[in-house]
Amino acid sequence: HVQMSGRKQVSCGRDLSCVPNLAAALHSAGVSGFDFVAVPLMHPRYKREYCRIGRTRLGPVTRSDTVIPSSEWSSLVVGKLSPWLQLDHENATIRTNAEKAFSEEIAFAIHLALSAIQISLKGRDCINLARCLNEQLQGSSNQTFWVRLPINIQPNSLNDDNKVVTDEPWEWWNSLRTLCSHSRRLGVALELNAAVLSKAVIDRWCGEPVKVIIVPTSLFVPNKKGYPVLLRAHQEIVQRFFKLNTQVMLTGACKNPNGLNSYQLYLNHLYESRAPPTPYERFSKGYEDYLQSPLQPLMDNLDSQTYETFEKDPVKYTLYEKAITEALKDQGEKNEDTRIVVMVLGAGRGPLVRAALKAAQSAEKNIKVYAVEKNPGALVTLYNLQVEEWGDSVTIVPGDMRLWNAPEKADILVSELLGSFGDNELSPECLDGAQMFLKPGGISIPTSYTSYLAPICCPKLYSEVCLYRDKEKGTALTSYETPYVVLLTNMNVLAEPQCCFTFVHPNNDVPINNQRYTCLQFGVKDSTLLHGFAGYFEALLYKDIMLSIHPKTHSEGMFSWFPIYFPIHSPVYVQRSTTIKTHFWRCSSSSKVWYEWCLSSPDILPIHNSNGRSSWIGL
Repeated sequence: HVQMSGRKQVSCGRDLSCVPNLAAALHSAGVSGFDFVAVPLMHPRYKREYCRIGRTRLGPVTRSDTVIPSSEWSSLVVGKLSPWLQLDHENATIRTNAEKAFSEEIAFAIHLALSAIQISLKGRDCINLARCLNEQLQGSSNQTFWVRLPINIQPNSLNDDNKVVTDEPWEWWNSLRTLCSHSRRLGVALELNAAVLSKAVIDRWCGEPVKVIIVPTSLFVPNKKGYPVLLRAHQEIVQRFFKLNTQVMLTGACKNPNGLNSYQLYLNHLYESRAPPTPYERFSKGYEDYLQSPLQPLMDNLDSQTYETFEKDPVKYTLYEKAITEALKDQGEKNEDTRIVVMVLGAGRGPLVRAALKAAQSAEKNIKVYAVEKNPGALVTLYNLQVEEWGDSVTIVPGDMRLWNAPEKADILVSELLGSFGDNELSPECLDGAQMFLKPGGISIPTSYTSYLAPICCPKLYSEVCLYRDKEKGTALTSYETPYVVLLTNMNVLAEPQCCFTFVHPNNDVPINNQRYTCLQFGVKDSTLLHGFAGYFEALLYKDIMLSIHPKTHSEGMFSWFPIYFPIHSPVYVQRSTTIKTHFWRCSSSSKVWYEWCLSSPDILPIHNSNGRSSWIGL
């Protein structure tokens, strides 16, 4: 048997409806450039009857597993369950017969160790299918399932009972995965059709665990040279899913005289013709949807690798340098004949000190820099830089900025204590404690920062949180009450982000209180599933110079911060034209700061992380 072609950049499969000779089919698909095939497990016309006496057929029910090597079964074949199975049929005989055939086919697929089993979903009524599927999901096998359904319903489509289908395929999928307890072993095999799709429909599917996009040959049209191509609308859909590392599968008869390989070559061309990755995408590759705990900068000392990663950001320190330059110019106008004192709070390994010194050259100002840092490891680097580069222009201050007794007051305070949610790495507490060093009329960089929240649908992230529940120590709720830093990729933002908390520096409030509360309401147009909230921030460094990870104002090319994800205990179904109402608190005590959050509409959920029981930031 000839092996299929080596893996290309895009994983492309061939969907087959009838396969008399599997070895020949694999050979043909491989010659045409395909990486795998989807084939019926049983003969399409062979309906087993278990419920009638004397009608049970003896002998083999399908081809032997010896027709191809086991390694090819497990790596090159996706098994398709019989299309005639009606597990939710009203007739008890038909239903029972389908249940037994369903179990038999899946048992054989598990015996073959197939990479995936494809199940066709034809409507929202799938209660008994879900029950039978749950039996398999709870078994000892780790088998994965692809649920095949159309991306959207074309007008006047009929179901198996010849009734017009009125609900959306997403609703079918949501019913099945909810009944199956959001199992991470369920994925979507999404079939394109000629229906005109809105951006909202595509966005919603991009938030789901779509494993493969199925492209019918009927959607291709010949170009000027006679080769098959997709219309622009379908090209854009396929390329959207390529960004999520989704596989693609060709279905339908070959309609082009150039053969099946011309389809595969075109799909591969689509993949290769994507826009080249941006610096942000190159840096963040491999971090997509990977949950990370936020830093504890006051409790823990950052390691060298973390500092090195932050220092590679090509944008952040350029913006800081611009802000310091403008601040030096303004302060220089007030004190033309005096030296300007700049204090860098949390100097790390010195990037902000360098930015301040460069800004002084640009502004042509004489400055004195104090670099305050508590991390012993970072201090080694600072002292070396002082000897080798900076000299007397920089004074290194070892220790906590909140406990330092400064010898003089500063004209400008500079810090980079921001977290993914703005204030979640205790910037307010640190800067409020350090503002005693600032002269009246002095400048703090940043001058203010605002956090933002948006509701999101993210089944993949939620399943990762569930895994944390099983791996991490703590209560059963700990993983659901912990905010995570994560590069949000396979998700759908359900509404525009809204302002949450704002902090201004220097803080002239009397008394200073950094506790906060807000209630936010988000209008949702289409039915969806809520898995939590995405958090972002905007920081005004000085005047109009801004750092941002807000999707609409993101500082281009900056990768120092990923968004933050606030999960909820359980996913909440949100009907179309419904309002999501959430409540967020920023709480504090003498030893820690924490967030609490809850949902009051469309469902009421318990207050998460009450009294910081699951997650907090130590002071």
